[in-house]
Amino acid sequence: MSDNDGKKTLGVRGGGPRSGNVKQSFSHGRTKSVEVEVKKKRTVTKPAPGKAAGGKSSLGNPSRRPAGITDAEMERRLKAVAAAKAREAGEAEQRAREEREREEERQRRREEAEQKEREQREAEEKARAKAEEEERKRKEEEEAAKRAAAEAAAAKTAPKDDAAGAARGGAVAGKPAPRGKAAPVGERTDREDRGNKRGAGREDGRRSGKLTLNQALSGGEGGRQKSLASMKRKQERARQKAMGTQQREKVVRDVQVPETIVVSELANRMAERVADVVKELMKMGMMVTQNQTIDQDTADLIVEEFGHNMVRVSDADVEDVIKSEDDKPEDLKSRPPVITIMGHVDHGKTSLLDAIRHAKVVAGEAGGITQHIGAYQVQTDGGSTLTFLDTPGHAAFTSMRSRGAQVTDIVVLVVAADDSVMPQTIEAINHAKAAGVPMIVAINKIDKPAADPDRVRAGLLQHEVIVEKMSGDVQDVEVSAHTGQGLDELLEAIALQSEILELKANPDRAAEGAVIEAQLDVGRGPVATVLVQKGTLKQGDIFVVGEQYGKVRALVNDKGERVKEAGPSVPVEVLGLQGTPEAGDVLNVVSTEAQAREIAEYRRNVAKEKRAAAGAGTTLEQLMAKAKADDNVSELPVIVKADVQGSAEAIVQALEKVGNDEVRVRVLHYGVGAITETDVGLAEASGAPVIGFNVRANAPARNSANQKGVEIRYYSVIYDLVDDVKAAASGLLSNEIRENFIGYASIKEVFKVSNVGKVAGCLVTEGVARRSAGVRLLRDDVVIHEGTLKTLKRFKDEVSEVQSGQECGMAFENYDDVRPGDVIEIFEREEVERSL
Repeated sequence: MSDNDGKKTLGVRGGGPRSGNVKQSFSHGRTKSVEVEVKKKRTVTKPAPGKAAGGKSSLGNPSRRPAGITDAEMERRLKAVAAAKAREAGEAEQRAREEREREEERQRRREEAEQKEREQREAEEKARAKAEEEERKRKEEEEAAKRAAAEAAAAKTAPKDDAAGAARGGAVAGKPAPRGKAAPVGERTDREDRGNKRGAGREDGRRSGKLTLNQALSGGEGGRQKSLASMKRKQERARQKAMGTQQREKVVRDVQVPETIVVSELANRMAERVADVVKELMKMGMMVTQNQTIDQDTADLIVEEFGHNMVRVSDADVEDVIKSEDDKPEDLKSRPPVITIMGHVDHGKTSLLDAIRHAKVVAGEAGGITQHIGAYQVQTDGGSTLTFLDTPGHAAFTSMRSRGAQVTDIVVLVVAADDSVMPQTIEAINHAKAAGVPMIVAINKIDKPAADPDRVRAGLLQHEVIVEKMSGDVQDVEVSAHTGQGLDELLEAIALQSEILELKANPDRAAEGAVIEAQLDVGRGPVATVLVQKGTLKQGDIFVVGEQYGKVRALVNDKGERVKEAGPSVPVEVLGLQGTPEAGDVLNVVSTEAQAREIAEYRRNVAKEKRAAAGAGTTLEQLMAKAKADDNVSELPVIVKADVQGSAEAIVQALEKVGNDEVRVRVLHYGVGAITETDVGLAEASGAPVIGFNVRANAPARNSANQKGVEIRYYSVIYDLVDDVKAAASGLLSNEIRENFIGYASIKEVFKVSNVGKVAGCLVTEGVARRSAGVRLLRDDVVIHEGTLKTLKRFKDEVSEVQSGQECGMAFENYDDVRPGDVIEIFEREEVERSL
């Protein structure tokens, strides 16, 4: 078979709907017959609703139902189909409802946007109307001002007789002049209006590049408009000009000028522009900038040129602002006493304070030794407040102890009952006497079997400390920090002593205090432990302390809590310093930061000049003597970095005492804080080790030290530091040459030997004679020659040594004057290492 387009197709021959033969034709005339079976597609019809299962519906008709499906299964399937259709209908209804809600939301938003747009247009129209009204009012006021100015000028310039003549001429002509306004004045006013418009046009053209709110609201019509304040200033100038008001008079000031002053500061004190002052200096031939310094005489000329009065002051006058006045008796209020714990090392000072505070301070100190001054406040059972200062007892901390005695009211001298009076105990007694403060003796460790308190009292008698038990006036209490025995009696003695002293201070004044300790804290910067002595130190106060100044950023009490203020006798840590102060510096609160900076700079300059003067020789002879002395002294340079200022000072003082006439330790630099690259660079340049006390080197400094071969030593106990430096300094000492006498020999006869010279026939009377040893020739017990042996013979043989009682022959190197009866002293030299 073939279609209309000539292509061959499959054909079915006979057989009806069930089967048929298909003849396939191939190329080259080949054919093939294929038998094809045709199956009719089965259709499933929907059962009619309402039919029962009893044979009339499709459910009851097994021939219309798929094979193997029961009636229950068929019914379940039909229910599932109905439920799916219901679900689809519900979802369609839900989608339609959501679409309606979205459409309503869009409509609502369109209405809100249109409403906002209408309101914005109305606001713009109102603003534009307001601006136009203000412009109209401004123009009316300007016109009125111009008319008033013109009338005033006309009334001022026109002579009275001309006015009368004009009036008469007008009356004769029969044309009276209008009242209040003359034609020439009106013409001049018109000309001024035109000139003002031209000026305004030029200004608008010049400044038209800026877009203002008025221009934006008015659509840019009419150009830029002047502000209302500008128009008021212009009207004021016009009014003053019309009234003939003079400029206000120049204020004449008293300008305080120190010996040197910066140009900008001088202009500030005169209330003049810096540019004007610089211009005057340039007219005088001085090409300076505002940051340069001029002397007092030049400043005098400038002040006089500007019409002010100059007051000459010295640099030291800057400290006048902190000179405190005496407080009135009615302003004084009682304050807690400041008690300093003093005594020898390891006599139990900190342990005693621990027992009072119920704390464990000693556990935090390296080796159980207090190396910082600690300040604590203690509340007694009686409700009174006591401030304690715990000072180190080691000899290196003498300066720290002396600072503790300067700020204290009562000294508690701790003496161990089993150790009695020791060197640092005596130092503490001397400090307390020098400060003039009362003393209470606490005889500690009374619980030990070897305790002998009477021995302590007798030892104190030698230093003029007479306790009450010895009929004196110094209170003594036997205590035990370990068991708590006698602590209540000690607190009662302190309370009694403080009542006798009647300690008072004025809390309502600018604060004044003493720096107990200072350190550079990582993260917090320079931190000073300050004991407030007068007034109240508050957060935000500006202060100057020694060569540093700052503003109180935060106050931290001894418990680590932030406080807003600190009154008299309260120890606090102060944050907000510009640099680390010296321990012992006085803190004063000033009114302005400029005053604080000026005082700190003055003190810094004074200290620098003192250091320079101390390091310089006054005469040429002194310089020569110092240089000559330095040539004979070996120096061990060191660089010291510590955690707090007090420890650094104590270490430096201890190291300066190490040495003698030949060797000394020289501290090139000491400071507070971590070891930095700058310290390593200085150490490399000077060949010095870096000593860190309770501090460490940061990572860049460690890397730099490894590369440059700089030694960094870390310590936490001052004993070890001083001992190591002492050992290192001992290595610089030249070895001591020590002589050991090993024998004596007497000359019996002198022989002349060819090729040798004079040979002494000797008898070794004591010890031994060695050829390698040194010899001295004694004649009548006087040394006439010292040298070495050229030969030592026993009979005819050369020997190395000859024992006592034997005879030998000796010949000296380069010396022949030997006689019978002389004595030869034989000795050996050995080098012995020395130590400091």
